[in-house]
Amino acid sequence: MPKERVQKKSRVHKEIQKEGINFNKDFGQHILKNPLIITSMVDKAAIRPTDVVVEVGPGTGNLTIRLLEKAKKVIAYEIDPRLVAELQKRVQGTPFKSKLDIVIGDILKSELPFFDLCVANLPYQISSPFVFKLLLHRPIFRCAIVMFQREFAQRLVAKPGEKLYCRLSVNTQLLARVDHLMKIGKNNFRPPPKVESSVVRIEPKNPPPAVNYQEWDGLTRICFTRKNKCLSSEFKQKKVIELLEKNYRIHCSIHNKTVPNDFDTKTKIQEILTTNQFADKRARHMDLDDFLELLHAFNVEGIHFC
Repeated sequence: MPKERVQKKSRVHKEIQKEGINFNKDFGQHILKNPLIITSMVDKAAIRPTDVVVEVGPGTGNLTIRLLEKAKKVIAYEIDPRLVAELQKRVQGTPFKSKLDIVIGDILKSELPFFDLCVANLPYQISSPFVFKLLLHRPIFRCAIVMFQREFAQRLVAKPGEKLYCRLSVNTQLLARVDHLMKIGKNNFRPPPKVESSVVRIEPKNPPPAVNYQEWDGLTRICFTRKNKCLSSEFKQKKVIELLEKNYRIHCSIHNKTVPNDFDTKTKIQEILTTNQFADKRARHMDLDDFLELLHAFNVEGIHFC
């Protein structure tokens, strides 16, 4: 191993020893150590003295302390009992102790309380499920300032036609306005992650769009299976036809409608796509209005995606 790399690893190890903690990479534990970035994230959250803030993965509490200085209350979700102990020790004997509520466990398995803001240096492996847990939470919160892996953040904000535009982009942008705020280099963390990071602002649409999200998600799942293919090709897949036919029959049964003897799902699907000029369109070039129009076209004909 090159001498330079050995020295670098030694420095990182000494820093970790100094903290008294061996960070667990399985939990995505990369502690944000740059105070300027922490200050910037807190400033961009525009915290009010009456706000309840949710933080995920507080680690040793560098960001938590800054949040406690501004907010009425901070609810911090931490899966590692060792870090919970460190955080409790850090606020012990301070005015912040009564303002901090630590929840030990997996945020994805926890029921979120009412809160105004979410500010977090998120464990990157839970990024996607956490975003949708946030966006489907009710009552609607004001905004979230969250650190993600750079490429994930770029997918969140990607526009039609861009390389990283995908189902994640469409589903997120249906429910929220998403803005890329700043890029964060690896060396701002201890230990440094293998990827670059970004901070994103997520502001839920309020009121939320009048769309059945399960229906929407079912549609985009099909359309983005092969986002460069024409929709006519995507909807010819056997499993897609079988799913939509099953849903059609279930909905007919629920609404006491008789399925016509000559009903052919495959033909009906292609007819909908052609009539509404979607047969030759590709998902990677379609915007929110396109998907909303397509969903409506199917639903009007009694074909549903959930």
